[in-house]
Amino acid sequence: MPQDNQIAVEFHNVTFSRNNRPLVSNLNFSIHRGEALILLGRSGSGKTTTMKLINRLFIPTQGEVLFDGIPTAQWDEIKLRRKIGYVIQETGLFPHFTVERNVGLVPSLEGWKPKQIKTRVYELLHLVGLDPEKFAQRYPHELSGGQRQRVGVARALAADPPVLLMDEPFGALDPITRLELQQEFKRLQQELGKTVVFVTHDIQEAFVLASRIGLMDGGELVVLGTTNEFLHSQHPEALAFLQCLKPAI
Repeated sequence: MPQDNQIAVEFHNVTFSRNNRPLVSNLNFSIHRGEALILLGRSGSGKTTTMKLINRLFIPTQGEVLFDGIPTAQWDEIKLRRKIGYVIQETGLFPHFTVERNVGLVPSLEGWKPKQIKTRVYELLHLVGLDPEKFAQRYPHELSGGQRQRVGVARALAADPPVLLMDEPFGALDPITRLELQQEFKRLQQELGKTVVFVTHDIQEAFVLASRIGLMDGGELVVLGTTNEFLHSQHPEALAFLQCLKPAI
């Protein structure tokens, strides 16, 4: 199948079921290289399941997900996941590893030389706004929640993956830190040109970060468009979310 080189990920007629119950159904959409696609929806709407189909944590029951034009079911899962950075709400940092070792983990697994790893770690800590001279030798418990999330982002970027998956990474933070990290991440995404798929239930966050918003409802993708297109959607679920946005406009 020919691959449009502007497309990073494609969903073709994808359904994923567990215990004969579909968690997502009939997903058909593409994710463009360099865009920030925000998957928005209520709890249980299927947004995290959709994300996990990209890095083969789940394999479609029907249809196929293509990464670089190859169905995820045909990828070696380790090779696939090393092409995809993954950031979750609690960062998943190893508590007994220093910040430097956490960030350098994937490059070390890839066989990078120690000097090369150290250079990359320091570069990334600078990039996410952490002074490596202060933070490289600290442990996760010595950091604030916002600092841990920055380390999580740095770790996800360490081996320079083309695609970054982020599952409500800022959800547990206080509102001021959350807004700071949203704005910082938007700058980073635009600067690095990464393809980002970002899961949230917060429409304010979606509007800060999105190139496009994909609204999930009942396991289906019911709206997909730019923020301006979303503002004009008449879908009942979009209208419900827009009610939450209006006070901030």
